[in-house]
Amino acid sequence: MRHPRTYYAALAVAVIVTIVPAVPAIAEQRSPVPSPTVSGPVPGAVPGDRLASAVEDTYPFFSTPDDLAAKGYVEQEFHLSGVADGWDPQGNQVATDVPYRTRIVIRRPARDHRFNGTALVEWQNVTAGYDLDALWNGEAMMRAGYAWIGVSAQRVGVDQLRGWSPARYGALDVTGGGQYLADELSYDIFAQAAKAVSARRHGSPMGGLDVRTVLAIGASQSAGRMTVYYQSILPKVEPVFDGYAFIVGNAPTRVGPEPVFQVLSETDVRTPVRPSPDTDRFRRWEVAGGAHSGWHGQQYRNPISVRDLGAVPVYDCAQPPFSRVPVNHATAAAYDHLVRWVRKGVAPPTAPPLVFNADGTKARDSHGLALGGIRYSQVTVPTARNTGDNAGQSFCFLFGSHQPFDQATLEELYPTRGAYLAQVVRADLGNVHAGYLLPADAGGNLREALASGVGG
Repeated sequence: MRHPRTYYAALAVAVIVTIVPAVPAIAEQRSPVPSPTVSGPVPGAVPGDRLASAVEDTYPFFSTPDDLAAKGYVEQEFHLSGVADGWDPQGNQVATDVPYRTRIVIRRPARDHRFNGTALVEWQNVTAGYDLDALWNGEAMMRAGYAWIGVSAQRVGVDQLRGWSPARYGALDVTGGGQYLADELSYDIFAQAAKAVSARRHGSPMGGLDVRTVLAIGASQSAGRMTVYYQSILPKVEPVFDGYAFIVGNAPTRVGPEPVFQVLSETDVRTPVRPSPDTDRFRRWEVAGGAHSGWHGQQYRNPISVRDLGAVPVYDCAQPPFSRVPVNHATAAAYDHLVRWVRKGVAPPTAPPLVFNADGTKARDSHGLALGGIRYSQVTVPTARNTGDNAGQSFCFLFGSHQPFDQATLEELYPTRGAYLAQVVRADLGNVHAGYLLPADAGGNLREALASGVGG
């Protein structure tokens, strides 16, 4: 098993992003984004043993275990190839027409009537040393009819794929044969993937679906790389995305025609100074109690890690890890708002920021829960102390913490089951009304509350 790398690579990207200056709109002709060659779908699917003797004996790395067929969905993998330009973080072109070959993974409705017309194109995160579909939220995405496309744009992820299955991925290369090792080609590759997804021609990897809206999404380090793209490169190249969602990571300060939505967990908000105020092109949401990498994502990925990497990473954190505040509920609502913003010009609702004390620390209530921000029922009707903070080895600082209340505290807060459930419903209805929570996710919160036994 390849153990996750240290988090310093992600921090380095964040530092680079913070020093990128605002880039004014450029009046000169933008360079077109080439249409890549798409080959596939590549044969092979889970279940089955992964053998290296033939492509047919393999399957897509981190293939989802979600029951796609039950929701009318399919998962397919394609190889993407062509030539890409190279860019540095300041927006300087450093290479032209460099050959590349990579992969995209598509999870989409099998039939057009299930498709809502929007493709969510994710820049796969590689901070752990391999491709991670950090923003795949199968329940919400399939419920709404989105198509999800994961793009392997960076060297670290592609190199790991080549070692994981030489038969399936041995021909992939995003470095120009080793000439460009700092992911200079990644920006153009990501844009070309969007061009391929939106193409309405025979052989489109979308299986004939009518794609009307293409959104770029990225989490953490990937959000940082998307920030470089939007801030410094997009003014010089053909726009291929209709809107952008920057999740638990940096967002650009440049104002462009494409709307920008930033969703941050409590972990990611470390100062009361916000670099960009909300505008008619920018929204920022901050989720109280949420973690950069919380319970929902860990529970989804654990069995995949066992299957494809041999084991689940074990962490020794200062506090019990993995906040259970569902930041994924905020991203699900954000995507719907972003689509309406793009198609109809309806701006998303604003949200209050997290509150800080005069000394720069986060303000907290008597239970240690953050004040301000978007407050889901897990925070306003708490049964545990969920925070975005933690410490310890490796990635612990990203996991937040979860410390259940003792029975005496629960009985004091919720003397009856009815009182507890009523408060959960009231809190979630308020968030639905405010636009921070989808009704179906409010229903999921209620089911969890019913199953908890609190107040019983």
